[in-house]
Amino acid sequence: MDMENLQLFEDQPIRTAWNAVEEEWYFSIVDVVSVLTEQPDARHASTYWAVLKKRLNEEGAEQLLTNCKQLKLKAADGKRRLTDVANTEQLLRIIQSIPSKNFATI
Repeated sequence: MDMENLQLFEDQPIRTAWNAVEEEWYFSIVDVVSVLTEQPDARHASTYWAVLKKRLNEEGAEQLLTNCKQLKLKAADGKRRLTDVANTEQLLRIIQSIPSKNFATI
């Protein structure tokens, strides 16, 4: 990844990374899940994402999950950790699977 950045949604940070070769942004799935489901912290958002991944896999979306990447993004403690990320198209499909009152603002 060429550039790492923070975007804001509902005043909450979403970690992103730009891939210049593919010319597209990748977004931290856990960060998006956290905002849309109003999770109290990253651990709860990670648990929600794990359950959602299992459900998506059972519903036949394994190709979507297989195509998601993991990138080392800076965590809240300042360390770089592997994080599930999705491009815009993948993220929109994942967002469709999340019940959220915040959908109206997307």
